Parts: sequence; C-alpha cells; structure tokens
Amino acid sequence: MPFAPPPTPTDDVDADRLEGYDYPLPPEAIATQPAEQRDQARLLVTGPGGEVEHRRICDLPSLLRSGDRLVFNRTHVAAARLEGVRIRTGGRWAGLVLEYSNAEGLALAKTRGTPKRGELIELQNGTATATVRLRSRREDGRWEIEPETGGFSDMLRRVGLPPLPPYILKARRDRGEPLGREDDATRYQTVFADASGETSPASIAAPTAGLHFTAALLDDLQSVGVGCSFVSLAVGEGTFRPVEVQHLDEHRMHEEWACLPDETATELNATQAAGGRVIAVGTTTLRTLEAAAHHGRDGWTGRTNLFIRPGYTFRRADGLLTNFHLPKSTLLMLVAAMLGRRRMLSTYDAALRAGYRFFSYGDAMLILPSDQAATPAAGKSDH
Repeated sequence: MPFAPPPTPTDDVDADRLEGYDYPLPPEAIATQPAEQRDQARLLVTGPGGEVEHRRICDLPSLLRSGDRLVFNRTHVAAARLEGVRIRTGGRWAGLVLEYSNAEGLALAKTRGTPKRGELIELQNGTATATVRLRSRREDGRWEIEPETGGFSDMLRRVGLPPLPPYILKARRDRGEPLGREDDATRYQTVFADASGETSPASIAAPTAGLHFTAALLDDLQSVGVGCSFVSLAVGEGTFRPVEVQHLDEHRMHEEWACLPDETATELNATQAAGGRVIAVGTTTLRTLEAAAHHGRDGWTGRTNLFIRPGYTFRRADGLLTNFHLPKSTLLMLVAAMLGRRRMLSTYDAALRAGYRFFSYGDAMLILPSDQAATPAAGKSDH
C-alpha cells in the first residue's frame, strides 16, 4: 500500500476536525467561466510574514527570483463527461467516465429511475451522436459501459464533453447560463498537457492552477532565470469525494497514479542545492513531489494516497501556487498545511472581501516561502 505518514501534532485544536476547514462562501464567488486571458487571472500573493499583495498571474516573472523553479502537472484531461438519453424511456442520462480501455469503460451515472442491464444510451454532443450499452452495475454504483460500434477512445473524441466540476455546472444552471461553452474544451486544459498519453493516464479533472499559464508566460519566466519542470498525476474521482468523517485521522485518501521523471528529479536536486526554491503549481503537483520524496531523491512512479494536512513536514516543495478550494476539502487542508489553518482562513477571507473568483475557473494564490529554501531531505523512507 502507498505510504501516507501521519502529521505531527499542532497547537491548533481545530486542525484535526472537519469543521475547522469550513468558511462562508457566497454563491456569486464561484467562477463559471475562466478569465478572458489565462494569465490575466488575479493572484493573491502571501509571503512568510503573512502579508497579502494583490497581483496578476502575468506578474510572476517579477514575483519569483532567478534560480527558482516552477513544477507543473502535465496530465491531459479526457473528454470524460457524457450526456444523452435512455433510448427505452427517453429520460436524460449523464455519466462521468472514470477509466476506460479501447473496448469498455467504467462510469458514474445519473438518471431518473433505475436503468436495467443491457439498456442503450444515445449520447449527444452537438450534431455528433453515439450509442453505448449499459453492461452491468457494480455494487459501488458504477456502471460498466461499452460502445455499440467502434472503440471507446474514438467515441470520447466524438461525443465526450469536458468534465467540468459539478459546482460549475450547477452555478451555470442557477444563473441561467449555458451549461456548455465553446471554449471549455480548450480552457479546461493546460497549454502544456501531454495528449499523447505517454507521460500519464488521462485525468477526469484539470490541474487547475496550471490553467493560468500561457506559452508566452512560460518563456518569460525562463528568460528571467525561473526554471520550469514537469511531473504527472492522473486526477481521479477522489477529487470530487467529500470528507465524510469529523476526525481527520479517520479519513483515507483516494489513490492516484503519479510520476516524477528522472529528469525532473535531477532539476529539482540542482535547484535546491544551489539555494533555489521549488514552487509547486497546483495541489496535484505538490502531492506528487511529496509522495516521491518519501522514496528518495531520484525519479519515482507509483500510486499515492498521501494526505497532506496541518502538521505535515514538507520535504520537497518550498512554495505553492494554487486556486481557491472548496470548504471542508482535502485540498483546503493541504493549503492549511503550508500556511497554517488560521492563516489560511484569514487569507481566504481577504480574498473574498477583495472579490476574488473561486474554484477551478477562478483566480489563484501564491504562497511564497522565506528566502531560505527548504533543506533537501536525504536518504529514502523506510516505508
């Protein structure tokens, strides 16, 4: 089993309880569309002293210093959301494909009533259509489905939709906005995503902090001496799974496939040896860096269920650039591990009062470390 070390105790009595990670979120703060230009999203910058500065993503070249290194998750987001109708009843059917081979897939599905094994679903995306058969329903509620003709990958290319998080779709519905935008397919994908599938399996959610970057911004960062490296983590259904226990030590994280390539490990080692700071772009990147660190200083590929929350000691990441996350989520707990729970909540309050846009299509925050980068952890974990 992947190793998930327990955190060390903190002096915050609420840090181990779910209600300690709640905050009031006005519905209007949820972003239903991205910034007009990726790098024009707002950026709340907080330094080691707790100060807050309001900037934009395009300001990163002046906010970081030569010798620092940004690390990105280059996973590709599959067109994993399906919309259609049950041919037998005419009722609406919606599915999210969790994994698939060329012949079949596994999906979470939502419809009125209880479909029967063998039912046919007509999928629709604009004028494109395809038909899938519901083969069987597992005990956990997931459906095994298969296309009536052709391969599963080809079917997703034709009728699959961007797997936007449910809260974006709900907010669009509540505001009377169209559920789908023409630019969702490109804007819910990073510009550096590896669509070949060679670096990682596809994801069913975007590494959203990476959505803010353009090719020009990456060039600008490197021109001022900021390095850019890549890892991969395939984002799975656990991204949408709520924490259902009150005491966090009872929560079990979902497992996700992750990879820190040898080339990236070499770049990170050189950066930190020279006194540079490693800034993870997104929580998925940070989890990959920290999971790999438990296996040593070299490249690593495996599955991780690492749960990062207050009390965690960071081994590889010095700072973090991330979007604003849902209340009571493990992503919020990860941010609290780097900022401290109380400071995280006060920073979120400052962002809300300043009108920042939250969640996947929203704005971002940059947690800058002190000038002294973290001391690299030596050796390998015993686990």
